Amino acid sequence: MLKGFRSFLLRGNVVDLAVGIVIGAAFTAVVTGFVTAFLTPLVGVATGAVGDFTQKTFSVAGTRFPYGVFVNALISFVLVAAVIYFVVVVPVGKLQAKLEGAKPAPAAKADCPECLSPIPAAAVRCSFCTSEVAGRPGFPTQATASPQSAQAR
Repeated sequence: MLKGFRSFLLRGNVVDLAVGIVIGAAFTAVVTGFVTAFLTPLVGVATGAVGDFTQKTFSVAGTRFPYGVFVNALISFVLVAAVIYFVVVVPVGKLQAKLEGAKPAPAAKADCPECLSPIPAAAVRCSFCTSEVAGRPGFPTQATASPQSAQAR
């Protein structure tokens, strides 16, 4: 039982996921610190709340609503999402596009006149119903074996 658990933990994707979560948490802490130290005070200056913007609140019926904390969290989220998109998603997408190269054009398809299944237009025989389609409308005329040439073999 422990051997199976150990092999599960040492599988590549489980370790990669754990590393990703730890790095993501550390990165979030860095961005949150940046927002708290630099951006929140700038938003506070712009709105007239000089100093710690996270202390901004309003009250309704004696209940305090600390909206500054929410604004701080919202700015952190937007920054984390933007950095992940522009630093990870866009470059990886471009790299995958380069590695995949040009995709070949799909083969032209036509419907089989017997079973109406889509088959390649260059087909001689339908892969679904096995009827011969060469020479029919929409299919090229191809050299078919005549009975005389079949006897000569």
